Amino acid sequence: MNGPPEGPGNNSGDAPGTPPRTITEGNRHQERRTRRKTREGQDGQDGQDSQESEDGQEGQGGEDGQDGRAASGASAARGPHARRGDFRAAFNAAQLPMAVVDRDGRVLSANRALGSLLGTRPQALTSTPVADLTGLRLDERVRAAYHDVLQGRGERMSCTSRLKHADGHTLWAEITVTTTARRGESLLSVTDITERRDLQERLRHHQMHDPVTRLPNRTLFFERLSTALGDTATGRIGICYLDLDGFKAVNDTLGHRIGDELLVAVARRITQCAEDCGGYDEEYGGGHLVARLGGDEFALLVESSTGTEQMSELAQSLLAALQRPFDLAGQRLAVSASIGVVEREAEGTGPTELMQAADTTLYWAKADGKARWTLFDPERNAHRMTRQELSSTLRRGVEHGEFVVEYQPIVGFADDALRGVEALVRWRHPRFGTLGPNQFIGLAEENGAIVPLGRWVLAESCRQARRWMLEHPGPPLFVSVNVAVRQVWDSDLVADVARILDETGLPSGLLQLELTESAVMGSAGRPLQALQALSEMGVRIAIDDFGTGYSNLAYLSRLPVRALKLDGSFVRGFRTARHTNPADETIVAALVQLAHKLGLTVTAECVEGPAQAERLRRIGCDTGQGWHYAKPMPAERIDALLR
Repeated sequence: MNGPPEGPGNNSGDAPGTPPRTITEGNRHQERRTRRKTREGQDGQDGQDSQESEDGQEGQGGEDGQDGRAASGASAARGPHARRGDFRAAFNAAQLPMAVVDRDGRVLSANRALGSLLGTRPQALTSTPVADLTGLRLDERVRAAYHDVLQGRGERMSCTSRLKHADGHTLWAEITVTTTARRGESLLSVTDITERRDLQERLRHHQMHDPVTRLPNRTLFFERLSTALGDTATGRIGICYLDLDGFKAVNDTLGHRIGDELLVAVARRITQCAEDCGGYDEEYGGGHLVARLGGDEFALLVESSTGTEQMSELAQSLLAALQRPFDLAGQRLAVSASIGVVEREAEGTGPTELMQAADTTLYWAKADGKARWTLFDPERNAHRMTRQELSSTLRRGVEHGEFVVEYQPIVGFADDALRGVEALVRWRHPRFGTLGPNQFIGLAEENGAIVPLGRWVLAESCRQARRWMLEHPGPPLFVSVNVAVRQVWDSDLVADVARILDETGLPSGLLQLELTESAVMGSAGRPLQALQALSEMGVRIAIDDFGTGYSNLAYLSRLPVRALKLDGSFVRGFRTARHTNPADETIVAALVQLAHKLGLTVTAECVEGPAQAERLRRIGCDTGQGWHYAKPMPAERIDALLR
């Protein structure tokens, strides 16, 4: 009889006749626990063997882990000195230049790569201060960060520095210093960035220089200017700002290639002139920077100027150098330059302010006739700044009611009776006080503010003349209002006059409009049509300052003019019997006779004394105005004269 069947739980080690064990869930758990405890015991033994191996004893592990424990034991048997040897070998073989540094900043050891980078044996670097090798002591912030790492207060610092090779040439490197696990030691690493730096410098040079003349461009000029303002040995700075006269004609007639060659030749002469005039000052360490700012504009920066005399001599030398002819491609070219010169204390001056002054002075040089240099004048500039401020606030002044009208009497020579008044506008400026028309009318004509201003003056004058007519019996006064030619072109003057006369109720015959001789003579098209329309309305047209412009007497017969106002320059010629100018008297007499034959009345301006008034009366002038009779006055004082 066969024995019991062999089952999964049957153990061949069981005694014969022992009944088979039943495999239950509980049995499985029990076996698992047993196997786990067995493994834990083995692991513990293995761990002990491993620990013993690390202590230098031979491992006692089982067959499966025997090779690993043997290798571990072999490595451990070499000890710390062996491991340091491995580090030393890796340190010396590294391609990255490195050195171990002590807490005092001296080299403990350097690898071959660092010695090669600096052109010396690594051993020669031992005990050398790292700051001397790398220039770390030059910058205060870098030096502080470096010492923090050495003393353990920081973990890492890096910077870019210039190193010196043993053969004398310099190189650029990125320096990094980090702490290490060993107390009191740090690791220095050096990366050579010379090629990258050189490439960056070439790119920067390209960006900062003019491609035609190879001179510094505007960007570099302003960079140097900003630096110089904060670091000038003499405390002063100077600029010569040049612009070639007539360069556009060279480009247009000979082409841009010749134009570029001319710019190159001009750049050479300016540079040579700067060098001849002390381009480098060893005492102050400053230099004369020549730059092309664009187009035909050049600038010469004197970083440590000694005064206006130095700058004046330099400007004169530049003019002389550029006045010599240029021989280019078979062409002999003659050019000149206008130069604006600025010299001042550097403190309190900004780059923009300085260049604005130079630009303004260059404009003066061109306006004064070109081919010359002009020195910056603070008073002239203050006048310019005042003009700019006045120009920018004119329209606002009209809107805010800052203008008033004063009236100067116009008196008949025959009976000294008040016949009319001339309206003269004044500006009560909130900053500059009361300004006369000669201080702002020109500006108003330039920027167009004359249109709203003139419209307001016309309306105010007509209202006042209508008021006098209603309040005072007797012959009414006419009011004479100045009109700029721009008012005729930029606005519908005829419509404005018609509307104002209608609103104020002033008869058109009591309004006289004065236009300058230059504005009236030669009028055609719209201006002439406007004058004719106004005359047809009954408005009187007068030519102001007659005798200072075209004086085309034949043209008077074709214009709707009713009156001439003789310019004061003629009247002043015979103020007294002792100072009479016979020529002026002859001219005035002839003008008066001709005007009367054309049916025109004549008013003499600037009558300043009784002798003048008498002589003008004898000549035949109809009316006069000036300080002999009265200065311009408020409307209330005219009221008093009418009573």
